[in-house]
Amino acid sequence: MTGTTAPRKGGRWIERWDPEDEVFWQESGERIARRNLLYSVLSEHIGFSIWSLWSVMVLFMGPGYGIDPAGKFFLIATATFVGALVRVPYTFAVARFGGRNWTVVSALLLLAPTAAALVVMEPGTSYGTFLLVAALTGVGGGNFASSMTNINAFFPLRRKGWALGLNAGGGNIGVPVVQLAALLVIATAGAGHPRLLLAAYLPLIVAAAVLALLRMDNLAPVRNDTGAVREAVREPHTWIMAFLYIGTFGSFIGYSFAFGLVLQTQFGRTPLQAASLTFIGPLLGSLIRPVGGALADRFGGARITLVTFVAMAAATGVVVLASVRESLAVFLVGFVALFVLSGLGNGSTYKMIPGIFQAKALARGMEGEAAAAYGRRLSGASMGLIGAVGALGGLGINLVFRQAFTASGSGTAAFVTFLGFYAVCCAVTWAVYLRRPVPVIVAEPGAAAKPQLTSV
Repeated sequence: MTGTTAPRKGGRWIERWDPEDEVFWQESGERIARRNLLYSVLSEHIGFSIWSLWSVMVLFMGPGYGIDPAGKFFLIATATFVGALVRVPYTFAVARFGGRNWTVVSALLLLAPTAAALVVMEPGTSYGTFLLVAALTGVGGGNFASSMTNINAFFPLRRKGWALGLNAGGGNIGVPVVQLAALLVIATAGAGHPRLLLAAYLPLIVAAAVLALLRMDNLAPVRNDTGAVREAVREPHTWIMAFLYIGTFGSFIGYSFAFGLVLQTQFGRTPLQAASLTFIGPLLGSLIRPVGGALADRFGGARITLVTFVAMAAATGVVVLASVRESLAVFLVGFVALFVLSGLGNGSTYKMIPGIFQAKALARGMEGEAAAAYGRRLSGASMGLIGAVGALGGLGINLVFRQAFTASGSGTAAFVTFLGFYAVCCAVTWAVYLRRPVPVIVAEPGAAAKPQLTSV
């Protein structure tokens, strides 16, 4: 069986796709999948940059804007909230319109919030206008869901941890890149010129859309399955994994958006000083996400996820201590460690999703391609829900920060709250996925997949 591209519905459509077939994968599947992965990463990368735009716009908003720290945290939270909500329809858009076609559309949609911010970003603009434009940037958050759903369909189970980790990690890097770009603007032109940053992204958005149009493919076998959606909604593992993803990705995106503002508010950093530090954590967390996926491929996603949550709890303890003692150096060490660990956890939790549903197929007596198809069907339907709920963790982090700073002028209470949450995540991961082994597919290259008792 080979992948063939034929004109259909006005675009490039691959009519047959079977990545679990080793011969097909070696002859043509891997080459096609890698090409689509490359341009998916590019588009998702820019989507993340636009979604996180207000994490740096607030650094440009000096006293002349008349917005206090609580108001700035709410701007960031608004972008986070909308980005989480749109992940659900973006997930199903891939099957409705095709992965390549939707990548083009979702990239072009990024022009709206970027152009809007370019127009309104000046002192004297009403707070309500800023809120509306911040909400528009949420469309960038949806790009992750559609991109992950699309790439999930391209790769075989044995490569999903690596592929999904690379896709998400390359997208996540959009956060530190826009923060680095903001640092460059502030350092060279000053904090009064945010429009330079916004103008630079407009041609990049167009370039991503054009490259997706020319180089990506749609998979005809990928179809919206309302039955799979209903089954995913009823499946307890969908919501358990969504909860764990709040702890990993919710932490990553919440901290990414809030880091610079925390440095300004709690440690009195100037916009330039904050911008020179803000990008470090998100960059390291993004780069290590594929490592989390690869480690999960080798040792099991649940094991890596549990170790990650234990380490995140320890790092949060360091941050609490630094916050109480007002030690910026110790705070930075603990906070950057949180970013790195959340990146590892992002990769390992997403690897768990297809493995969990394929394990359920084996438990029901399915074998071979039937089990693989069931796993793809349910994992694809659940990923949008899991991604959306996980992103809401970023909203929660910014709202908790807002409350903590409003009440006491310090983020200490917020970090204590996060520490307790990571302890609960540890308990859930161990109790559900490690206390008792569950059957998953284990296969050597070229051999038939066989059920084996292990952890997902």
